[in-house]
Amino acid sequence: MRIIFMGNPEFAVPCLKCLAQSDHHVTAVMTNPPKKMGRDNKERRSQIDAAACELNIPVIHAGLLNSIDLIDQLTELNPDLFAIVAYRVLPKELLLIPSMGSVNLHGSLLPAYRGAAPIQRAIMNGDKVTGLTTFLLKPSVDTGDILYQEKVTIHPDDTYGTLSERMSQIGSSLLLKTINNLMEKSITPVKQDNSIATQAPKIQSAERIINWNDNAVNITNKVRGLNPKPVAHTTLNGKWIKIFHASLVNENYQLTPGTIIERTKMGLLIQTGEGGLFIHSLQKEGKKRMDIQEFLQGASIKEGDQLGT
Repeated sequence: MRIIFMGNPEFAVPCLKCLAQSDHHVTAVMTNPPKKMGRDNKERRSQIDAAACELNIPVIHAGLLNSIDLIDQLTELNPDLFAIVAYRVLPKELLLIPSMGSVNLHGSLLPAYRGAAPIQRAIMNGDKVTGLTTFLLKPSVDTGDILYQEKVTIHPDDTYGTLSERMSQIGSSLLLKTINNLMEKSITPVKQDNSIATQAPKIQSAERIINWNDNAVNITNKVRGLNPKPVAHTTLNGKWIKIFHASLVNENYQLTPGTIIERTKMGLLIQTGEGGLFIHSLQKEGKKRMDIQEFLQGASIKEGDQLGT
């Protein structure tokens, strides 16, 4: 089967590699154009772009998805299928090109968590189980008929990074299974129940800020769900601090939320709206990420100081 693969982030790389090693022919990879990022304003490619180059697969840098030039370019490749993982919403004009349609791999058990941040939001909401779905693509976001699903357990110590990596490996096998069985016409698509659909929009900047009036369970889940990016934030004396790793302390304290209850050689214990939060790893504004012990060696922070100020 002739496949055009579309994706951007690291999550999509195992799928591309799996298809490249299969009996199918990945004729091209479509991804976002390189863009200048960081303090050095250096041009950076997507992870999928780099992976495709390593695999010697031609890369299409797509700007406007409804441009006539792009439509003509994809049509000339005569694909049987588009395989999409963590990419943009395709316009109808592109969906008409492949003879067998387009398959998407999504990081949730649809119709739950439709949108750009399903893995992060599952962790942030304290879910114990999530999953992966392959489905036929429609112009509207994550609404197409379901082909296959596979459940994935969320471990108590999972972060967005660890869970995403594990799901990307499971998803690569699920996507290949889907494509093989589509070719054999042995799948019966199932319509989604829109009445039970939930949304997982992109994480907004305001959501990264820790509200210390919230309980310790919710704050811990936020820290886990935003690690390694975009990372939960708080402030101390007007300076931003990113918190990468924290754990719940099931004890009730009577201090103002955000107050440093205890400073030890092992870390900081913070009062929340209910329970305590022990910080293990963080990053000061303008500094590198560090373990709490390294942070405390040069910090004047003391018990009674207030985070979120």
